[in-house]
Amino acid sequence: MLVHRKSHIFQKPQKSWHQLTKILPTSAKQIDSLRCSPKYTLTPLIGPLKTPSARQNFDNFHKRIDNSRCFQKRVLMPVKILMPALSPTMKEGTLAKWLVSEGEKIEAGQVIAEIETDKATMEFEAVDEGVLGKILIHAKTAGVKVNEPIAILLDDGEGERELEEFLSITDKPTITDNKAETPNEDKIKSNPSSLPCEKQQDRIAATPLARKIASINSIDLSLIGSGSGPNGRIVKNDLLKLLDSAPQVEMPGHYTETSIPISPMRRVIAQRLVESKQNVPHFYLSVTCYLQHLLSAKKKFYDCLETKVTVNDFVIKACAFALDKNPAMNVSWEGEFIRQNQTIDISVAVAIPDGLITPIIFSADKLSLSSISDKVRELVDKAKMGRLQPREFQGGSFTVSNLGMYGIDEFTAIINPPQAAILAVGAARKVPTVSGDAIVVSDVVTLTLSCDHRVIDGALAARFMQSLKKAIEDPVIML
Repeated sequence: MLVHRKSHIFQKPQKSWHQLTKILPTSAKQIDSLRCSPKYTLTPLIGPLKTPSARQNFDNFHKRIDNSRCFQKRVLMPVKILMPALSPTMKEGTLAKWLVSEGEKIEAGQVIAEIETDKATMEFEAVDEGVLGKILIHAKTAGVKVNEPIAILLDDGEGERELEEFLSITDKPTITDNKAETPNEDKIKSNPSSLPCEKQQDRIAATPLARKIASINSIDLSLIGSGSGPNGRIVKNDLLKLLDSAPQVEMPGHYTETSIPISPMRRVIAQRLVESKQNVPHFYLSVTCYLQHLLSAKKKFYDCLETKVTVNDFVIKACAFALDKNPAMNVSWEGEFIRQNQTIDISVAVAIPDGLITPIIFSADKLSLSSISDKVRELVDKAKMGRLQPREFQGGSFTVSNLGMYGIDEFTAIINPPQAAILAVGAARKVPTVSGDAIVVSDVVTLTLSCDHRVIDGALAARFMQSLKKAIEDPVIML
C-alpha cells in the first residue's frame, strides 16, 4: 500500500511546498533516507496544487516514491494465521495445543502450536515475526478446515485499535442478492400459515409452562386448537392429557448408546480404505513358511551379537529381498501411468490409539537386519507418541502388516493406494507336519499377499511369494 496520490506527502515541518520541492530527493536511496528520517512526517497536504509546475513536481516526487524499495515494505496491518495443510491428504485437523499466548511476541520459525493431522500430531511454525494479537480457534478444537483463520498476528506498533478495526472489517458479512429468497410481506400478512413455525407458536394463546412442556415433547400447539384455560388458553393440564392419551410404545429392552466423534485420522482412514476396496481389484495369495532356521538365526543374533531382532524384522528383510528379485512387483498405480519405483521403501503398519499409521523403512534392501530392527523400534515409538514427520510416513512402495502378536493365524489386508501390494503376517505357531515317515511338530507362519490386479498378475505374485518363502525358510541367503 503506497502513499495516496495528491492527498499526503512526506513533509518537513515548517517548510512550504515551494521550499520542499527544491529539496526533493532524486534517487530511491535518497527517498529511503528521507522516509527513515525523523525530520519528516506524513501530514496532509494543505491546499490544492494550483500551478502546473507544482503538480509536475508532485508527480515526479510520487513516481520516485513508487520506485523506492522503502515504500514497498508491508504496511502495518494485522495478518491472519491460517490452518496449515500439513499432509497431502489433510482437509481438516484438530488444533491440539497453543504453545504461545495472546500478547506474546513470536519469531519466524518458532513453534506456536501443535496440530493433529490425519496421520500424526505435528508442530506448526510461524512464518513471520510479530505479536500474537488474538486466538480465533482455541486448543482442542476438532474439524478445523485447512486455510481457516486460527489467529491474528500483529506487527510491532500495532495494538488493540488496529486489531478491532481489522476484525470489524473481516467480520462483515458478504452482501448477496436475497430478493428471490425474501418472502413477500403482503403474502405473509394475508396468509399466517406461511410464517415460520416459531412465529405461529408465539401467536397461540398458551401459558409459559404449557409452551415448555410442548417444546420438550415436540408438540405442535397449533394442532391442539382451543385450550381449557380462560379464552381458550392452552394450559399445563391440556398438555398432560394429550401425553396420557398418546399410545405407549413398549420398548424391547433398556439400552444405551454413545455417539463417538470421528477424528480426522479415522475419517481419512475410512475414506482411503473405502476407495481402495471399491476401486482396486484385489486378489490374494497365501503361503505357509517353516521357521526352524529363522528362529535359530534369531537366537544366534541375540547370543552372539546381543541384538534383539523379531520375526517381523526378518519378514521385512525378506520382503526387500523378494522385491529386489522381482522388481516388477515394486510398482504403483498412478491412474494415467504405472510408476516403477527405483528404491525399495517398505511401509510398516503400526496400530496407534486413534487408528493406523505406516512409517517407512527407506532402502530396506540396503540395510542390515540389525539396522532394520533399530529403525522399526525408533519409528514405532515415534508413531505411538504422534511425533512422526510427514517424510517418515508419506510414500512407500510396499506394506507389511503383522497381527501375529494378537494370536491371529492368518488374515487378508487392504492395499494402501497408490501401492500395489501388502503382505499380511500371521502368528508363528506349532503344527504337526510330516517329515519322511514321521510326524513332527514344526514352527510355521502363514503369509497372505494382497495384490492390485491392474498392475500385478498372478504369475508375478506367485514368483514373489516363492522368493519370499525361500528367504524366510533359509535366511542366510538374504543376510
